[in-house]
Amino acid sequence: MNDNLPVAIIGAGPIGLAAAAHLLERGLEPVIFEAGPTAGAAMEQWRHIRLFSPWRFNLDAAAVRLLTPTGWESPRLTALPYGGEIIDHYLAPLAATPELASRLHTNARVLAVTRQGMDKTHVRHRDTTPFIVRVEQSTGELRDYTVSAVIDASGTWSTRNPLGTSGLPAIGEEQAARRISSPLPDVAGRDRATFAGRRVLVVGAGHSAANTLISLSELAKQEPDTRILWAVRGVAPDKVYGGGDADGLPARGQLGSRLRRLVDAGRIELHTGFGISKLTDSERGVTVTSGDGRTVVTDIVVPCTGFRPDLTMLRELRLSLDSAVEAPTELAPLIDPEFHSCGTVPPHGAKVLAHPEKDFYIVGMKSYGRAPTFLLATGYEQVRSVAAALAGDHAAADIVHLELPETGVCSADAGTSCDVPALAPPAAEAADGCCSTPEPVLIGIPTGLAHGRSDEN
Repeated sequence: MNDNLPVAIIGAGPIGLAAAAHLLERGLEPVIFEAGPTAGAAMEQWRHIRLFSPWRFNLDAAAVRLLTPTGWESPRLTALPYGGEIIDHYLAPLAATPELASRLHTNARVLAVTRQGMDKTHVRHRDTTPFIVRVEQSTGELRDYTVSAVIDASGTWSTRNPLGTSGLPAIGEEQAARRISSPLPDVAGRDRATFAGRRVLVVGAGHSAANTLISLSELAKQEPDTRILWAVRGVAPDKVYGGGDADGLPARGQLGSRLRRLVDAGRIELHTGFGISKLTDSERGVTVTSGDGRTVVTDIVVPCTGFRPDLTMLRELRLSLDSAVEAPTELAPLIDPEFHSCGTVPPHGAKVLAHPEKDFYIVGMKSYGRAPTFLLATGYEQVRSVAAALAGDHAAADIVHLELPETGVCSADAGTSCDVPALAPPAAEAADGCCSTPEPVLIGIPTGLAHGRSDEN
């Protein structure tokens, strides 16, 4: 690695900014490219959502060390933050530190990463040749940056999974785009007018779906003409209901129990075994057709279908990705959702994340490819290890350690089975008016700990 050149970080979310903090502690120069207007731009889309995990698992140690001299005050570590609180009380102050502010480029979308003067077919001197990062500015101007290494922490929020089965968009999905909302709409606030008094179909069997359904049920109390429909591919939504009182995290158990009661009371119309094959838009609404020919007509569809990585900008790099999960080859068996939940994924670092392209790493949610098991705390350990490796401290890079409750902690980057945000339990809010919660002992649905994905969902 050329020590005279900076290390490019793609994405200024929690993991990207943590990577920059660790690089600075190692004496390396980061340059951060964020496609959005501010740090945490993706999280801004779901600032209204409260997380399951308390603050202590959402803060990176190097980032905190960077913040402390500024007079920053740590939040109460046992409190459950909203996405917006993570931005306002952690990411924004972190991005504003003199060390990071001067190195952060916003409205800077990375279009491609390659080696200077060579495409992926060239071998000679490849490992010692600098990278070129092509960036599109907000003005539309393109600029190439020469860097010594690249850390891709761009996440997956911008690339949701399609509504259709088999990994493909349903027929007519693109034509019905005006009827499809963002994955985690702010039903009670910013997006209220879109949903009030309308027919809404929520698609998906994860906690993002549960959050939206419960928010819609609250809206329906005030707007009785609001009709709530819910479609899942499986024969039952038991995975979303979870363990109820047996769930190790009260907020999560109450979420599932509350959703079950709403369905049982008929306030939510549940359609099981409903794999979407077609969407037909018309003036009276969008008709959603299942593979077996059943139909529902709705005004708007909420796609709680998860996310996948966008690998387009990495096309000229030599990557080693698992053919199924689209995660680094050595990481994939550890996170494959057929076999793992967030509690069963071990901590890992630079060695597991490495690619044939020397000094290039994918970290954070994007490193997990299509696996819905990412933990924010795990991402912090990833970038600590990667920074050590880039600095040449391979002993520190190889020693990965992560202290979590027995089955892991579910954290940021909404839309995944582990990093799903949760509605605050009303009792907890009434108790002290804030967001305190008992220290969790375990997190996860008891029926979903052995495997990350149910065969029925």
